[in-house]
Amino acid sequence: MTKTCYQIFITGIVQGVGFRPFIYKLAQELNLKGWVNNSVDGVSIELELTKEELEIFINKIKLEKPPHCQIDSININQSSLKNYQEFIIKNSDSINNNNKSALILPDLNVCNDCLKEIFDRKNRRYRYPFTNCTNCGSRYSIIKNLPYDRAFTTMNKFIMCVECEKEYHNPENRRFHAQPNACEKCGAHLELWDKKGHCLSKFDTALTESCELIRQGKILAVKGLGGFQLIADARNPEAINTLRKRKYRPHKPFALMCPNLSMVKKNCLVSSAEEKLLLSSASPIVLLKKIDNFKINQGQNKDNFICEEVAPNNPYLGIMLPYTPLHHLLLHELNFSIVATSGNQKSEPICIDELEALERLNSLADYFLVHNRPIFRAVDDSIVRVINNEIMILRRARGYAPLPLKLTPNLSDKYYQSQEKLPQILALGGHLKNTISIELNQKIFISQHLGDLDNPETIKAYQETINNFSKIYDFEPDIIVCDAHPNYFSSQYAEELSHKKKPNIPIIKVQHHLAHIFTTIAEHNLKLPLLGIAWDGTGYGLDGTIWGGEFFYITETEIKRIASFLPFPLIGGNQAILQPQRIALGLLNTVYNQLENIPQNLPIFNHFSSQELILFQKMIDKKINTPLTSSVGRLFDGIAFLLNIINDVTFEGQPAMALEFLVKDITPDKLYNFSWQYDSNNCNYINISSIVLEIIKDYLDNKNLSLIATKFHLTLVEIINKIAQEIDTETIVLSGGCFQNKYLLENAIKSLINHNFKPYWSQKIPINDGGLSVGQIQCAKTIIGGTSPFR
Repeated sequence: MTKTCYQIFITGIVQGVGFRPFIYKLAQELNLKGWVNNSVDGVSIELELTKEELEIFINKIKLEKPPHCQIDSININQSSLKNYQEFIIKNSDSINNNNKSALILPDLNVCNDCLKEIFDRKNRRYRYPFTNCTNCGSRYSIIKNLPYDRAFTTMNKFIMCVECEKEYHNPENRRFHAQPNACEKCGAHLELWDKKGHCLSKFDTALTESCELIRQGKILAVKGLGGFQLIADARNPEAINTLRKRKYRPHKPFALMCPNLSMVKKNCLVSSAEEKLLLSSASPIVLLKKIDNFKINQGQNKDNFICEEVAPNNPYLGIMLPYTPLHHLLLHELNFSIVATSGNQKSEPICIDELEALERLNSLADYFLVHNRPIFRAVDDSIVRVINNEIMILRRARGYAPLPLKLTPNLSDKYYQSQEKLPQILALGGHLKNTISIELNQKIFISQHLGDLDNPETIKAYQETINNFSKIYDFEPDIIVCDAHPNYFSSQYAEELSHKKKPNIPIIKVQHHLAHIFTTIAEHNLKLPLLGIAWDGTGYGLDGTIWGGEFFYITETEIKRIASFLPFPLIGGNQAILQPQRIALGLLNTVYNQLENIPQNLPIFNHFSSQELILFQKMIDKKINTPLTSSVGRLFDGIAFLLNIINDVTFEGQPAMALEFLVKDITPDKLYNFSWQYDSNNCNYINISSIVLEIIKDYLDNKNLSLIATKFHLTLVEIINKIAQEIDTETIVLSGGCFQNKYLLENAIKSLINHNFKPYWSQKIPINDGGLSVGQIQCAKTIIGGTSPFR
């Protein structure tokens, strides 16, 4: 049969997963001649073979590809015969570096094969804490540039020893072309430092001495895969309270790392979906419900014990399993759970450099367990939970970032269909839980979680991430998208970036809650029209108020805000977020018209002097630092305070979580009443006065707090249903941080389905502000495509 030279180009997750070695072995098996190499946007293959052999080759690729490989496209062209005599893996350094769009694999959980080696006394990698292969280990945290070759990673400083070099070039070895390949002879090593940076021990001794320090109740800053973690004995209340005091974190739960799944199940309920997440290659922190007799069990087994101080007054624990060889070695020796929280000062990004950590974490840690493999970018642990038996990513970082969201063209892309070259879009996200995204070739590449843009260190990391994305993908934005809030740093930075180019790069400002809704639209490729519901804490409203309880009807021609919660005053503005008694007072002022009309037997009056009440009334009347808000998040805060279940707020979402944790699986006889008000724009305002009054009555009548909390949640679900029934569309989008509430979201989903609607919510992209950058891109495309932003 006649042979032809075929050029095969494959895109998808095909770098860092052992794909080139797989192609090499497949070519050897089929006795094919040619070459394979990494390109900046995928993998290129050139072969001389018959058409029948080509068909067999392609089918085998699809059926036998490596476990972490994902193929998006296979393009085949013909070329002139070269008369190849062998099959080789070509170097990637001769590749044209234009139009980079290869998919970078996230950092992966250590595989079982590597795990067996580090616990095998006869293996040369016995107890080597940086063991990896083509199927596992560091990827995104060490990559400097594309293509994914050792020279473009932080491993370029380590020269492989003779044995590692043999593995690297042996097609039969699973470390064949494993870019981070190394061993104790030629790779990174551990050191234990004191607070002054003096080396106390090295290699395996550093690890065993670290374990002893943890047993003694010391706090260690440990350099891991994508940055430092602060580690302490989860059984030791004194150690945990010391960490809380040092980190100024009095109440927010700490993440746990448990030695094995068996120990997790002794403390928490674990569904099959949750077990799958714990054991997955992403190995995220999974939010798990404590077992009913959690506190009773704690006294029965010292090793299983997890002190209440880890997650005070919280029915959930955030748990992950060891995901690096270093973690496995630590936990195997300790055989008890540890707190493993982000290695940072409050609100700062995690540290990635040992000298930086020595300075920034000195007041937090007693000792430092470090290594000399550089981390190129900080990648925090991801957080997920299971909602409605499906994954919901709450913080998207290690194990998931920077995998892209592949877009499928739909009716909103009319503008793009008419363009010869698709514009490249940079989205800068919001202020809290920031991520940035770029759109390149119908894919949205999403950064890891960056944090809140309210301190210089996070802003520096934010700017570096934008620069890194631009460098990796040779990306130059044609359009910049940001939040509509003029005072967000991200919005102001959009202006700065725009003016760096001449002519200026155009900026599209997307309203906060529309971005939430369009995140879900992008993830699920939803067709318009639909009803989008966005409930969160704070978002800049286009009418001068603070939005957060919004309903939008979105069609191909218009976006219309059809409903919202009736605004109430935030006394003191942002100060009210940290003092929910002010939010409660603002709610009561709305219900009773004047503070002096509020019943004096409410416990809220124990928190204010008469002079303060007079001052607050003047502030409300004269609209001094009392912005109006329709926020459901703030409504949760106010109700939580009215029920006397929260006083001081020390972390975002704390009052809402306290209210959610009161909920029981009960069916109330009736729900709370609510009514409607209309404005000149035909926006339906939900008047919550009746809800607040009836909650107060139930509270003063000493009704069970769990019953009140459950009725409140189900009343919100009923509000969703009532508005959905008014709109003639079956597609409903639920978005915004309030829908991180498991009970609220699951009951909304169930109720909408029972009423013949099709609800959608963000799952792979955070439903909170961590997903805003994705929604900003999708909304901008829709607006460019012809949809009017508002009517």
